Amino acid sequence: MKVLRTPAERFAALPDYPFAENWLDIDLGDGHSGRMHYVDEGDKAAPPVLLFHGEPSWSFLYRKMIPILADGGFRVLAPDLIGFGKSDKPDDQNFYTYARHVDWLKQWRTAVEPRPAALFCQDWGGLLGLRMVGEEPDLFTCVVTSNTFLPVGGGATPAFLAWREFAKSSPEFDIGAIIDRATQSVRSVEEIAAYNAPYPSEEYKAGARAFPQLVPVEDDTPGVAENKAAWVGLSAFDKPFLTLFGKDDPVLGAAGPALASRIKGADGQPHDMLSDCGHFSQEDRPTELAQGVIDMAKATGHIA
Repeated sequence: MKVLRTPAERFAALPDYPFAENWLDIDLGDGHSGRMHYVDEGDKAAPPVLLFHGEPSWSFLYRKMIPILADGGFRVLAPDLIGFGKSDKPDDQNFYTYARHVDWLKQWRTAVEPRPAALFCQDWGGLLGLRMVGEEPDLFTCVVTSNTFLPVGGGATPAFLAWREFAKSSPEFDIGAIIDRATQSVRSVEEIAAYNAPYPSEEYKAGARAFPQLVPVEDDTPGVAENKAAWVGLSAFDKPFLTLFGKDDPVLGAAGPALASRIKGADGQPHDMLSDCGHFSQEDRPTELAQGVIDMAKATGHIA
């Protein structure tokens, strides 16, 4: 197996992404190491907010939210998961596991910002972030989620099974086009190119192709037991927990009320199903999402 690094020139012309690069060396396992890239904006002494992306995006997805949150009084941290964005990319789909992704993200969190933090997470960012909240709730001051869940088996919809097979075996896996189709607003040619930038060739896409295979939707999938255990802590999480889901997401849009109904801190919060909003809600409704984070953080005193 090789650990690939996307050439820097691929990121030379990103629109609306002026953020400085930051890096952390990660122990990937089996004797491999790799660099994780992350955005770190705002006052470093300010209360932190963590932004976790999902499949098959990267921190570019948060470019519209980052300035709003930094101006709102946060230290804003947005990592690129291993296999995505500017982070290094193992080229073997079988190397990626749910457990490893959790471990890699926890390594980053412990090294970069161990203080209690606000969290925004979407898609696989929720499968990772909500697991972490359930396992270590004291490390989080509030949570805002969008178009995500913490699955524990029980079966998958035909639409998800089709997506999983497509990601695994389709000869064409155009990531920029995939993201464009899953938004309600229109992506520019430059924005689509930015989502494709991390992947100069097919071998760089192993992590993006692997993620759908790792969702624990069947009862015997690795991660089911760990997620069931995490739900104990997640259900009891009593700090503000807000769901802002895209109404036009055909796969996960309806999961918002189900998620909110199971978490103590979600009681009485101003949950919303956002209109004109697809799966990648950060593209369609960034202002509303960022304000939701600010409101939840103010409710706890995490920011003034």
